[in-house]
Parts: sequence; structure tokens; C-alpha cells
Amino acid sequence: MHNIKDIRQNPDKFYDDLKKRFADVDLKKILSLDETNRKLIQEKESLEKEKKNISKTKDPSMFEKSKKISEKISQYTKDQSKIKTELDKILVSLPNIALKDVPIGNDEKDNKEISSSGEIIKFKFKPKSHYELGENLKMLDFDLATKTTGSRFVFVKGKLAMLERAIANFMLDTHTKVNGYNEISPPLMASENTMFGTGQLPKFETDQFELKLDESNDRKFLIPTAEVILTNMVNDQILNYKDLPLRLVAATPCFRKEAGSYGKDTKGMIRQHQFYKVELVSIVDPNECLNELERMTNCATKILDDLKLPYRKIVLSTGDMGFSAEKTYDIEVWLPSENKYREISSCSSCGSFQARRMKARFKNNKNETNYLGTLNGSGLAVGRTLIAILENYQQEDGSIKIPDVLKPYMNNLDRIDKN
Repeated sequence: MHNIKDIRQNPDKFYDDLKKRFADVDLKKILSLDETNRKLIQEKESLEKEKKNISKTKDPSMFEKSKKISEKISQYTKDQSKIKTELDKILVSLPNIALKDVPIGNDEKDNKEISSSGEIIKFKFKPKSHYELGENLKMLDFDLATKTTGSRFVFVKGKLAMLERAIANFMLDTHTKVNGYNEISPPLMASENTMFGTGQLPKFETDQFELKLDESNDRKFLIPTAEVILTNMVNDQILNYKDLPLRLVAATPCFRKEAGSYGKDTKGMIRQHQFYKVELVSIVDPNECLNELERMTNCATKILDDLKLPYRKIVLSTGDMGFSAEKTYDIEVWLPSENKYREISSCSSCGSFQARRMKARFKNNKNETNYLGTLNGSGLAVGRTLIAILENYQQEDGSIKIPDVLKPYMNNLDRIDKN
């Protein structure tokens, strides 16, 4: 969420910055509402002061005047609350401002590759897709999931289910033992206020799975990512500078409607309504956000390095970034069947944008109270890592070799085959 004081001080810059994010900004309305809001506050405070002075005189003849002033104060309060609500409604719908080094562009076509790593395997046979491999092994069953639940779900069976679990456990062990993250097992449901705090509501309500509860005013949502619940652990808190940084990790199911992706990736596990992800969240001094973004991204790429999967790192353009992000790196893993890279992680710095929505603050070393900085990233998407292993480690006979680092998690199994 944006600070109205910053907008007021430099409205033209604010307008230009948000235009780079292709946001529809009615700046005149924002400034007009802000001016009206401040005038109403001033008039109300002036009347409150007048009423206080009358009260001090204890003059009975002034009782009627005091009563009329109280009525005016009540009306000003209602008017000011209405104006403030309208102003906030506009402000909460506007995305974060991109940092200066973020490439300006409409969509993914304007993203910039930063680096690539790993060797792309040249198969001596035509590589199969992950869903062909899984179905041939009789360990991925999309038809049964459609029958029991609906489209964009899958049953993962046998050794592939074991591999999926192994991937998540390997990631958690790496992030906790090597990268210094604190493991959390969080709730999988979030309140309306929690979803608002990280920016999922109100703008992206149609993408969320809302639960029907007995109490209609108590709204709950299945988490679209553990970022939501982990970041909100500091909601409405004031931390001490000594407690920073907080680095949290969780492996959870995630739930998304994928409302805007009709017709995209309908085959296989690339785009599912339910999927597993290991999520990284950092809570830091906002001055450390960029350093922490580099660190977090390196923690995510280490997983791919250890798995010996080829990947590339790209910086997203202003039009392709998420709502709350000020800068985002995507990590894309190589999929042989598609002969291209596909996203497996997205690491974002949100600056103080989410913290302002959550009222999450800290006392700095000068004992001043400031908003925190928040970051989030996939470390990694478990399902997409499973896909990448299936495709990059496939053998001509349809079996799947197990990456060396995962063998201890797989009872030292060398490969997965039909037997």
C-alpha cells in the first residue's frame, strides 16, 4: 500500500512510476479526496477544541451551543470516514512501484535474462513429456483425479509419490541446515485480513478458493502460497532491530483457481489447482531488501545446482511482476520435451509495500519505528521440480534415474521403472 504523504509531496513522480507498471491511476481524484479528508479532519479538530474550551467554562448558558457542536463533530466524523474509505479503496488497488533497474515492458516478452547455468542434455532419442513418462510408469493418473475431483488435479502414486516427498524433504533440509531458514508448519487457511496484508485481496479475489463457513462474516481462504501465512506472522507487530532478519521456510500444499489461464497448460502438472511448494520468506530492515533478494535467489538456485538441472535466471519487466513486488527474479528450469525453459521459482522483494498493509514495523538502532521489508520466493515449486527431474533424468526405456542428492531420501534407489 502506498503512503499518501509521499504521493502528496511528489504526485507527478508517483503518477509516472505507476504508469511504468501500466496501472490505471486517477491522480486528480486521489489528491482531491486527500485534500477533502484533511480539511474535514482540521474542521473536526477545531470544533473539538472549541467544545473543550466551552466545557472548561462550566457555563450552563453554553450547553445548547456545545450540543450543536457535538452534532457537527459527529457529522464531520461520518463524512471524513466515508472519504477516507473511498481514498483507501483506490490506494489498496494500486500495485507496488518498480525499482529503477527493473526493465520497463508490458509482459514476459520484455523480461531480461541475467544468467544461465547447467548443461542441457542432448538425448539420443526423442524425450517424452513428464505426463507421458508418468502415465507409462502408471504413477501419474490424471483421469482418476478428474473423476474424483475435477480437471487440473492429479494422483501421484508409488515411487513417484515417494520422489515428490523426497524432493520436498531435500529442499527443507537444505534451506534449514545450509541456508539458515527456520522451518514453520503453518495453517493452510487464511483470514480475509491476512489475504489483504500480502496483496491477494481485494484485487485478486477471483483467483482464490474461498471456504464456505457457518458464519458468513468470517471469511477464510485456502492459501495460494505459504508466503501469505508466513509473511503475516509479523502482522500488526513491532519487532526489535536485533530480531532481524527473520528467515522462514515452509512446505505446504497451495491452492489456486488459475482464473486467467483458461486453455493454458491443460495437459500435465504444470498448472494445477493444487500443488506443493517450498516457500521462503524473509522479514528484514527495508534497506537490506536488495541484498536479501540476491541471497534468497541464490538459495533457490542452489537446489537446482545440487539436482544438476539446467536453468536460467531472468529479471521480470514492470508489466510481468506480481502486484506487491518492487523487483522479481524468475528461475526457469529446462524441460526437454518442450525444448524451452519454464518457471520453477519466483523470488521477489516487496520493500515496505506489504508491511504497510499489515502494519508490520520495527524499532531501528536509533529507536525509530519504521515499516519492515518483506521478501518471498519459491525454494522451489515441488511439482515442477518433479517434472524437471522426470524429463531431464529420463532413460530411453522410460525409466527415471534418481539424482544423487535424492538417493538418501529414496532408500538409495537408483532409478524408477515399471517393476
